[in-house]
Amino acid sequence: MATRVLVPSGVLGLGFDREALARGVAANPDIIAIDGGSTDSGPFSLGAGQSKYSRASTKAEWRALMQARAEAGVPLVIGTAGTCGADATVDWMYDITTELAAELGQSLKIARLYCSQSPMSVVTALNETRVRPLTPAPEISALELAQMSNIVALAGAEQVQAALDTGADVVICGRTTDTAIIAALPLQRGDLAGGAWHGAKIAECGALCSTNPTSGVIMVDFDATGFTVEPLAEGACCTPHSVSAHMLYENSDPFILYEPGGHLDVRAARYTALDERRVRVEGSVWNPEAYTVKLEGAKVAGYQTTILATLRAPHYVAHARDWVEQLTAFLQDDIRRKMALEPEAYGLEFRLIGVDSALGALENRKGDPVEVGVLGIVTAPTQAIAAEIGKLINPWVLHYPLTKGEELPTFAFPYSPATTDRGALYEFALNHVMLLEDPMSAFRIVVTEIAA
Repeated sequence: MATRVLVPSGVLGLGFDREALARGVAANPDIIAIDGGSTDSGPFSLGAGQSKYSRASTKAEWRALMQARAEAGVPLVIGTAGTCGADATVDWMYDITTELAAELGQSLKIARLYCSQSPMSVVTALNETRVRPLTPAPEISALELAQMSNIVALAGAEQVQAALDTGADVVICGRTTDTAIIAALPLQRGDLAGGAWHGAKIAECGALCSTNPTSGVIMVDFDATGFTVEPLAEGACCTPHSVSAHMLYENSDPFILYEPGGHLDVRAARYTALDERRVRVEGSVWNPEAYTVKLEGAKVAGYQTTILATLRAPHYVAHARDWVEQLTAFLQDDIRRKMALEPEAYGLEFRLIGVDSALGALENRKGDPVEVGVLGIVTAPTQAIAAEIGKLINPWVLHYPLTKGEELPTFAFPYSPATTDRGALYEFALNHVMLLEDPMSAFRIVVTEIAA
């Protein structure tokens, strides 16, 4: 049974072509599916249970999609709601949905797929040897798991299918694989499994597989032998090159893609241009395996205070690295004497913006800049200690002389106070998979009906 999936964008919150969306709705899709986030931006969203994206932009785009869903009369699904897919961000997305339903006068059945895991449930799975490390993975124990602020399991197609089976108009998923929300319905309707997973991988980032990546909207038609992909914005085209190249995106192997319950193999895939806009793909193979779901977790790694100054004196700009090395040694000694802290008890680093802040020692571009920004980053076990170190180093970051006997220099700083307390610093603490006998055993679904 052929299945038509409309993908408005690679992620909710970055915008999409509204005219292209309207064309997609007019083409009678069977489902509208969009991703809500990933780990791309680092561990903060998962650690804090907060969305990276603006609530205002999320609500504005979700409004357009809820209107499109009502017009098309099909389910609307979002995966990894609120960037990280923790239970808190699923509820955040649910609140936005109910607000919009009231404003738009829509009656809805909403299914929420929760993917957060308690530390104890993961400890149980660990003790039962159902948790296996990926590469690289940190050592984990009951103690490490208890320290994690959020743990999520990445849902696959089966969990999304269970949510769709409730008859929901809107499905708000916690953490899912990027492909699961797109592959779920084609798989459920009996389309080719290899084509379903491959097409979902190609469509996961919307129009990134086309010649106009920022236009967002694409349509994928799945059937018994493969799939066809087409971008819907004016002037956007899919080519065999642009489509096949997307298997390289965020994937360690351009031919193999691992998902819950198996892996996709595209070594025999054939990419054919049907016309200037559409590409047909056949030959992809799905290989079933034991059902495992990836685990992601984050924990507090410390607390940070930053300080920012700008060097413009040519003497200091030319010798910025030397100045930072001397300043660091001086400050470590000052902190030892005044706070009784050894360097191992905190972190102190300076990044030279305009010199090597991105690549550090790997930087190979030559030439002296006109000015250099000096970003100091203090990391400590508590915010109070980080803030205290920030205040201690403040005068020296702004006045430390490069050579003995030199008059105290004065550097510029862009705001006052020069230090900023950043709060908790999070780090990823899990890179494992968990074996499940029942795909739903680590997930739960809550269904709510709201009246206009």
